[in-house]
Amino acid sequence: MRSAVLPGHTSERLKAIGTVPSLFAGVVPAALGLVPWLITGMRLPLQNLWAVPASPDQMPVVLLPFSQYALAPLAAMIVIGSALAGCLARAARIRSGRFAPGALTAGVVAVQAVAAVQTAVTVAGGLSGTSAAGVYLTALVAWTVAAMLAGILVLLLIARAPRAGAVIGLGIAGVLAGAWLGGIVVPFGTDATDTQAVLLGAVRWIPAVVAGLAVAWCGLGTSGRLCAAVGSLLVLWIGPAALTAISAAAGTRVLAGRPAEMAEYAAQVFARALGLQGGSLPLVVAGGIVMVLGLAGRRLMRRPGR
Repeated sequence: MRSAVLPGHTSERLKAIGTVPSLFAGVVPAALGLVPWLITGMRLPLQNLWAVPASPDQMPVVLLPFSQYALAPLAAMIVIGSALAGCLARAARIRSGRFAPGALTAGVVAVQAVAAVQTAVTVAGGLSGTSAAGVYLTALVAWTVAAMLAGILVLLLIARAPRAGAVIGLGIAGVLAGAWLGGIVVPFGTDATDTQAVLLGAVRWIPAVVAGLAVAWCGLGTSGRLCAAVGSLLVLWIGPAALTAISAAAGTRVLAGRPAEMAEYAAQVFARALGLQGGSLPLVVAGGIVMVLGLAGRRLMRRPGR
C-alpha cells in the first residue's frame, strides 16, 4: 500500500539535482554575465604599456576587458554572472528541487577563472617588460580576483541565505547591474547615439529599482529583514560612489605611478559622490520610493479577495 504524501512535506521529497546539471547551471549564467563584452568582438582595448604600436584591429582577442578604463564593466560582468546563478539556484530550490551548491559554484568559478587566465596570459605576452607593466597587470588580476570573490558571496547569499541575506546579495548585484546593462546599450569602445544616451540615463536608475524591489520582496516583518533593508540602502549609497571613485582614479593617466596621489584623488571623488551634489543620494531616494511602492503593492495584493 502506497503511503500518502502530505503537501507540507513536498520540500523534503525533493532530491538534489545531479552534479553535471548543477555544473552546467553554473556555467550558463557565468557565460551570460560576459555578454556585454562578447558583443564587442572581444578585442583587447588599446594598452598604454603595449610593447609595440598597434591599431584596435590588431589587438588580440581576450575573454575579459583588461583595462584601467573598464574596471566597473569588468567587475559587473563577473558579479552579475554569479548573481544570475544564485537567482537560478534559489528559484529551483523553491519550485522544483535544489542544485548541488558546490557544483553550481564550481561551474561559475570555472568559466570566470578560464576567462581571467586566458586574458592575463594574453595581456602579459603583449605588454612591455617594464616594472610599470608588471604592476599594471598585477593590479588588473587582483581586481578580477576580488570581483570573483564578491561574486561568490553574492551567489551564496542569493541562493542559500534567508530572505534578509538574499536582499543584501541582490543589493550588491544591483549596484553593478547598471554598468552591466550599460555595456549592452552602448558596447565598450563605441560612441553613444542620441537614443542610446537616453537609454543610458534610464539604466542609471537600475540599482535603485533592484534594491527597492528586493526589499519589497523580502518585507520588513522581522528585525533581521528591517536591518537588511537598511543595509541594502547603505550599499546603494556607498557602492556606486566607490565604483565612481575607483574608476576615476584608475582612469586618470597622469596619476599612474603615483599611488599616494591616486588614493587621495579617489577619496576626494568618493566624498563628492556621497554628498548632495553626487550621484549616490538620488539613487537612495529612488530606491526608497520603489521600496515603499513595492511594500504597499504587496500589502494590497494580500488583502482578502485579491
